Amino acid sequence: MSDGCGAPVQGVEVEVGSGEVVLTGKVSDASGPVGGAFVRLLDASGEFTAEVVSSPQGDFRFYAAPGTWTIRALHRSGNGQASVSAEGPGVHPVEVAVA
Repeated sequence: MSDGCGAPVQGVEVEVGSGEVVLTGKVSDASGPVGGAFVRLLDASGEFTAEVVSSPQGDFRFYAAPGTWTIRALHRSGNGQASVSAEGPGVHPVEVAVA
């Protein structure tokens, strides 16, 4: 099931193939999950790589290469960012608080 734009359904269990790096997490603020945030993936040099919109439960997911990444969330209730080091394959969780 997709939302019509070809993006995978967010917030469901992820099967990770051999060698795949998945960055997944949740956007939240002081009152809980934040849906509808623009979640951007930036590489180690700060260069924009990809963007998704968080699900109503605040979930997001990116498929990426190994390395250090910055996840930036932009929402009308505030902005926030977090870094994640994904040096090898697997699911790498990251939480982003917006304020």
